[in-house]
Amino acid sequence: MNTPLTSVSRERLARARVLVVGDAMLDRYWFGAVERISPEAPVPVVRVQREEERLGGAANVALNVKTLGAQCTLLTVVGDDEPARILRRLLEKEGVTTVLGSDPKLYTIVKLRVIGRSQQLIRVDFENQPEHEVLDQMLADYERVLGEHDAVLFSDYGKGGLEHIPRMIELARAAGKPVLVDPKGSDYSRYRGATVITPNRAELMQVVGSWSGEAELAKKAEGVREQFGLAGLLVTRSEEGMSLFEGPGATPLHVPAQAREVFDVTGAGDTVIATLAAMLACGLSLRAAVPLANRAGAIVVGKFGTASVSYDELFGPDPQPVAPARAGA
Repeated sequence: MNTPLTSVSRERLARARVLVVGDAMLDRYWFGAVERISPEAPVPVVRVQREEERLGGAANVALNVKTLGAQCTLLTVVGDDEPARILRRLLEKEGVTTVLGSDPKLYTIVKLRVIGRSQQLIRVDFENQPEHEVLDQMLADYERVLGEHDAVLFSDYGKGGLEHIPRMIELARAAGKPVLVDPKGSDYSRYRGATVITPNRAELMQVVGSWSGEAELAKKAEGVREQFGLAGLLVTRSEEGMSLFEGPGATPLHVPAQAREVFDVTGAGDTVIATLAAMLACGLSLRAAVPLANRAGAIVVGKFGTASVSYDELFGPDPQPVAPARAGA
């Protein structure tokens, strides 16, 4: 049985403003034909026929907010290089407002995926670990634009860009803004005081270990929520759907996964938290926003690569169930 969805008007969503802060990336795709195995090594030879460049990381999160119909500002730091110039151009094309810092010591992160016969054959990452906290220089800009937004979303990819996040969360909460965090790593203490964090199943296991059964999951999730002063903890659980924990006085909300074929899980977490942020910026509660975020995630895994969901897709007719979910490419 489907969880009832709260309806949000297009006009209401258009007034919502989300500030996205985090690690922006450029996603590159090389598509080609695989016709033989290399004589040099047992690997396929890909004859590249087409190239695509897409927004990745926090930039993809910002694009998801914008595609839904809300207003979005992306605050991040990029390098002084060609990928940064491409990112700026793509963000401008998509209508995402930007506050971009430039650091000549930073390589703008690029993820190159080589695709043959509709299968990802390899991913090559280009990046460097910054020697300093790159977003520290953007704190004044963050304070300047914070008041213009209804919600703040931190997209942490563990690339060193959000070491300064505790102060940013503190400022946002003092301003009365809901704060959402897509976490990374095992140290959740730096997310203390956020409204909600959205670890996936594997990410939560890094922090609390494994669990057996719903009761143990609830106990461990509530322990994390209470320890770090979170209003809510949303665990995305792949084929098991999503579970929201909001405290001992609230019954956990379990939203089942929608029955549809999984084509590619790349960026699905971006879509989930972007939808959640847009709905909170509209004034919805976490309980009302989670089923919408779940639906958005189900739609986007039916698309290839980093993708986003439109207003019409999210609030249109339910997708028709198809074959049982299979592993993404």
